[in-house]
Formats: sequence, structure tokens, C-alpha cells
Amino acid sequence: MLIVVFGLFHFTDRFPSLSLAGYVCLILQVQLLPGRRVDQLTRAMNQVTVLDGGFATQLSVHVGKSIDGDPLWSARFNATDPNAVFKTHLDFLEAGAEAIMTNTYQASIEGYTEYLHLTEDTSLNLIKSTVRVAQMARNHFLAKKCDAPLTIPLLVASIGPYGAHLHDGSEYTGSYSSEVSDDTIQKWHRPRIDACLEAGVDILGIETIPCKMEAEALLDMMCEEYPNVRFWISFQCKDNLHLANGELFSETVNSLWAKARAMGNPNLIALGVNCVHPQIVTPLFKSVNEKKPPAARIPLIVYPNSGEVYTVEEGWQGKEDCVPLEHYVPQWIDLGARFIGGCCRTYARDIKRIKQAVNAHGNSDNHH
Repeated sequence: MLIVVFGLFHFTDRFPSLSLAGYVCLILQVQLLPGRRVDQLTRAMNQVTVLDGGFATQLSVHVGKSIDGDPLWSARFNATDPNAVFKTHLDFLEAGAEAIMTNTYQASIEGYTEYLHLTEDTSLNLIKSTVRVAQMARNHFLAKKCDAPLTIPLLVASIGPYGAHLHDGSEYTGSYSSEVSDDTIQKWHRPRIDACLEAGVDILGIETIPCKMEAEALLDMMCEEYPNVRFWISFQCKDNLHLANGELFSETVNSLWAKARAMGNPNLIALGVNCVHPQIVTPLFKSVNEKKPPAARIPLIVYPNSGEVYTVEEGWQGKEDCVPLEHYVPQWIDLGARFIGGCCRTYARDIKRIKQAVNAHGNSDNHH
């Protein structure tokens, strides 16, 4: 009882807007989290899970400035404004996201050392504390929703590509794949993965991977060093057939899925795309699953950009020409998408509409 009372005082300091009943409910929810996370992971494999949206995009609502162009991107705010990071997670949860990603895409020892002048240990501790901010947002959300039946949202560690820390655009080309070894890739990713797992996440979201080489190096590492950790791999693609580095998307996805199964690892839960134009997603997915019988289809993941196009000179352009993402949802689900959300230039309001589209599609299937 003393522990619970201490916990209540701790949470009341952080979240004064919650009622006493909310805090009690929060303590109970946290006690139930491990078992209910397993239920949610099982559910995610059989139904469609709605992800969050563009973290930096929604974060800009709270920090009041453009984040694009910063070498640390949104990861800078883990140190300078964690409260804004917390609020951004909460925005997505309240919009209906069933999984939220930590603000660690561009968080790295090298980046924090160079641009924030942190030590290696302090950088790793900042990554861990960033995961805990996401945990706090989830707990806060659960406490406020205590009187309603709900599923525990999944917590996903955002694991961006090797190229992200180079800040030279190579995460969108994969040009480094011919210049670095598998061992270099794995050695660079390992500390952030370890930090996120130590802090406590449900899934690793390995994302915006531009080349097959990096994906294979990470798959090998996951199977050999983290055999019990669930993860997905999503790719950056340059058109409706190819990864950013030029390999065929369909061949890469089929190869990775077969390799994971051959290595006896059931924890690769999905493959797919993120940070791409939504118009290229359907042909990419058709190239993988259209000719497969339902039982043999690979579970896919998609969280594309809004459809706007970015240039260094002009920033984001073309908002008026964008087709709302929710219009694509039915065709993506029909092609095997099991996780759907948004990436750059998608806000919490977009996730709310995606959630409505996913629910509408599910209800339509149930009536057939």
C-alpha cells in the first residue's frame, strides 16, 4: 500500500489534471500491462493496427517552429523540451493510435555527441528517458480512459537507418550500402536498440531503410542477438517497384520473409514501406501479395507521407493536390496491410480519419 501511495504522489506531481480515481486506475493498468501487451500483439497479427503519424509534424504544433533541416531533427527536443514530446504522443493516442513510436528516429550517440556535446553514456541515457516519456504518455492516456474498455497501445521503438545520422540525404538513397560493412551497420544500431529495449518497448520499428544490405544486416542481428524481440522492417522506396537504392521491393520483401522463417524466427511481424508518396504504395504491395493465396500473404506495414513533396529550397509543397490517406486504406488492407499510419506531414487529425476508415472497412467485412 505504501508503494501505491508513493506512486500516487509521484504521478500527481507530473499529471495534476488527473482525478484520484484516475491515478488508482493508472496503477492498476500498469500492473496489467505485460499480459495485455501480449494480447495486443496477438491481435495486431490478426487485425489492422493503427499507428501514429509524423512525429516531427505533430511536434511542431507544440514547439511552434519548423523542425526540418535540424541535424538532430525532432530528437533535439528529447533534451530541450520533453514535455512537448509527451504532448505529441498524447495527441496521437487521443486520435486513436493503437501503437506509438518513440522519438528516437534520429537519436544516436554520434548525433548527440556532435550537436549537443553529450558523452556516450549521457546520450544513451537520453534515449532511455525518451522511451520513458512515451511510456508516461501511454500511462496518462490509459488513466484518463479507465472507465472505458480499451486495448493497451503498443510502444514501438523508432529505429531509423544508418544514413539518418550522416545528415547528407543518404537515408533516401542508400548510397552508403557499398561503402560500409554489415558489421559497421550492426555496430552502429546496437547501442540504440539495447537502450530502447532496456527502457522497455513492445516492438522495434526498423524504418526508412533504403537498401537491402542494411535490412539483411539487421535481420541477421535480430535473429542471432535478439531472438525473442518482435520487430518490423519498413523501406524507403524511390518508385512503385524499387527500394531507394534500386533493388526490387518485391524480391527484397519475399527474400527477407523467407530468410526469417528459415532461421526459425517468428518475430518479424511485418514488412513494408514508410516515408513514401502514398500513390506508390498500392503497386508496391501488389508486387508482393497480389498473386499469393490469402494464407501465404506476407503481413505488410505502411505509413506514408501526406503526398506533399519536399525540397531543400522550397520545403514542403503540393498540399492542395494531396488525396487524403484514408481513401487508400481499403485497398491497402485488401492487399495485406496489418499496420497503417502516417509519416511526414501527417498530423493527429489524419490518424483519426485513418482510424475511422480502418473501422469502417472492418465493419463492411463483417457484414459480408
